[in-house]
Amino acid sequence: MSQKFDVTFVKALKPAGGTAIVLQAPGVIGAPSEVDPAGVLPRAAEVGRFKGKALKSLDVVAPHGSPFDRIVLLGLGDPEKLTANDWLKAGGSASGKIGNADSVAVYLDAEGVDVAGQAAADFALGLLLGAYRFDTYKTKKDDDEQKSNGKKSIKVSIVTAAASAAKKAFEDSEAVAGGVLLARDLVNEPANVLGPVEFAEKAKALEKLGVDVEILTEREMKKLGMEALLGVAQGSARPPRLAIMQWKGGKPKDKPVAFVGKGVVFDTGGISIKPAAGMEDMKGDMGGAAAVIGLMHTLAARKAKVNAVGILGLVENMPDGNAQRPGDIVTSMSGQTIEVINTDAEGRLVLCDALWYCNDRFKPQFMIDLATLTGAVMVALGSHHAGLFSNDDTLAARLTAAGIATNERVWRLPLGKEYDKMIDSKFADMKNTGGRYAGSITAAQFLHRFVKDTPWAHLDIAGTAMGSPTDEINQSWGSGFGVRLLDELVRTQYES
Repeated sequence: MSQKFDVTFVKALKPAGGTAIVLQAPGVIGAPSEVDPAGVLPRAAEVGRFKGKALKSLDVVAPHGSPFDRIVLLGLGDPEKLTANDWLKAGGSASGKIGNADSVAVYLDAEGVDVAGQAAADFALGLLLGAYRFDTYKTKKDDDEQKSNGKKSIKVSIVTAAASAAKKAFEDSEAVAGGVLLARDLVNEPANVLGPVEFAEKAKALEKLGVDVEILTEREMKKLGMEALLGVAQGSARPPRLAIMQWKGGKPKDKPVAFVGKGVVFDTGGISIKPAAGMEDMKGDMGGAAAVIGLMHTLAARKAKVNAVGILGLVENMPDGNAQRPGDIVTSMSGQTIEVINTDAEGRLVLCDALWYCNDRFKPQFMIDLATLTGAVMVALGSHHAGLFSNDDTLAARLTAAGIATNERVWRLPLGKEYDKMIDSKFADMKNTGGRYAGSITAAQFLHRFVKDTPWAHLDIAGTAMGSPTDEINQSWGSGFGVRLLDELVRTQYES
């Protein structure tokens, strides 16, 4: 469970105990006189060899003469090089310094640093993201955790001259935090708790924010001809769902932007079963769907001026007596036939019907799908970039820029006729895997056959949505990757 913070922005504060976090740039070390009336911090910094380097800290307990019980000096690094990500990381680092304080005052205006309202809001966003923990199912906690869980929230007062602008900017930041944390929760949930039906109910809950939500059942999908998606689900006792979310914040005549998420709530591999080692991680094979629902939450919560559609293909891939077999041929909603070579290449079967449905019904400006699709993309890019594939250079460039801005980075990989030939089938229009080589590319080529001429991008987030390296703003197994990336894309390029 995340530590809850009640964040406010103020221009001045009367100290009354608790913890003070004072940001520092390299150079003159110190704090406002109301924090350190006896002037002990410069000496403490000298003894502790603290110089204000980025994310370095010094903890001073019971400082002489101070009204605070504890003062933490937190380095910002070079003021001339500070970016939004630096402020985000500083906030995440600060969240780890709070502990079980009853109240916290953060003095943001370091000597020589010009703090804008957006920078303060970015710091606060980092604070919220860095505090996230998923311990819902732990019944035994240490003393510190029990004390923390007993509190409704910790009051955090951020002291800055830019308080008014920060308060306004933070309204959007809180919406982003809500979307990211929702996505993390969903990825972290065990599959026995979060099945396709339960996931669809999470989408339905967005109606409270003004999102229009429809849930298609197995019967309705069968009428639409979604045999590719349904083929994946047929081995599971748990029925599939297609969740359709619409946020109508733009002009009525504006075409929507569209996002499609792979929501395989658990992936055994089906008849082409995966090795046992590490299979527990396949509860996270719905990371794409988690990102899409998190994005829709964010857009609605911040009242984004855009029309947006989010579609989730929700299934479970299990190997029972009714499961799909290698060699089966299915007919997708598009009418194209697919030979199933490997039942563990199931995500693309889910996405192809969801993409076709989205394009056919909504005729969007563009479509972006997100999926924990291939291990091959992790071989290529590791866990620091998502794979980007696109039929549109403008959309690809905008996604790349959004990735740099949010540090949710993407790297474009090629599409081409040569790769497309690798998924041609002797018995059907195509097969669902092209073999060992270029696995992430042939998966993207498969999806490319279901988008027509609509601008489209595919994000393979297998290495970034779950089990990615932790950092200042994410200590969780499920990262929520994609929510901030796509919100940045919409905010900067597509809002009216």
